[in-house]
Amino acid sequence: MKSLICTTPGQFEYQEIEQPVLEEGYSLLKIKRIGICGTDLHAYEGTQPYFEYPRILGHELAAEYVAGDAKGFEPGEAVTFIPYFYCGKCIACRSGKEHCCQHIKVYGVHIHGGMAEYLSVPSYSLIHGEGLSFDELALVEPLAIGAHGVRRAGVQPGEFVLVMGAGPIGLGIMEFARIAGGQVIALDINDQRLQFCKDKLNVAYTINAATENVTERLKEITNGDFPTVVIDATGNRNAINGGFLYMAHGARYVLVGLQKGELVVSHPEFHKREATLMSSRNANRIDFEHVVTCMKKGWVKPTTYITHRVLFNQVKDEFANWLKPEFGVIKAIVELV
Repeated sequence: MKSLICTTPGQFEYQEIEQPVLEEGYSLLKIKRIGICGTDLHAYEGTQPYFEYPRILGHELAAEYVAGDAKGFEPGEAVTFIPYFYCGKCIACRSGKEHCCQHIKVYGVHIHGGMAEYLSVPSYSLIHGEGLSFDELALVEPLAIGAHGVRRAGVQPGEFVLVMGAGPIGLGIMEFARIAGGQVIALDINDQRLQFCKDKLNVAYTINAATENVTERLKEITNGDFPTVVIDATGNRNAINGGFLYMAHGARYVLVGLQKGELVVSHPEFHKREATLMSSRNANRIDFEHVVTCMKKGWVKPTTYITHRVLFNQVKDEFANWLKPEFGVIKAIVELV
């Protein structure tokens, strides 16, 4: 079968590899859509943590079920899956937190992913398509990341939620913070993305950190209280460190974005707020199912995020452009026929 391999940072190669052999406990999928996410872009750049080359990228996937021992799934059915392969034995798995398994292997990061014609996945990981399109199913995983971050934050109706970063993950966080009843504030440095938040997501409050005084705007929006929830989706060290100063007293700060360096925080500023700091990694089945339900009810319309679309044989030539701000990429989708 045909695959696309990231051999080194900045380099892709199409290669013919063996089609997966069906094993007990696994199911064979025919890949139909691949969503391109920040992890893929960072891997291509050479800035992705937990990464080794060569690697077949891709974990935002929609597929057709081919064969396997997954109960209740039929050949030809549209599916997606939870792309985190867990051990089932470590303390996290025993605690129902398989998404942060001590020995986790994420498709397209630790093990080969879905930039290929077929993929074998654990049968337990499958998610029914529930009548959603392949485009929609390819966006379930990134939206589940956002849903999980909001669930970690425990967003309550009426409270102000500052979301830093208006990329695809940040947009998902905004959507599910809104669904939870939060008053969303979008913070970014890209006016085009902030306008997208207003036009497509009906976000009432936006702040451009490059041109506005963030502290003063937050004070104005929240009547001096500041946000009781801050969620980072930038993965940018300066943004993450700056977020500690945007919290209300008693606030929760959730790090969904990931950067390689250290956190730098004024202990007195953090301590006096009696703030809560949390990381949010991946998502679990309850988040995936919540996303599917919200899509079916029309509360989330993820296809509005899709700004670029290519065929599988065009990815190698187009991929580098998706890193360039002037291309205005929010979500790129790869089609396999």
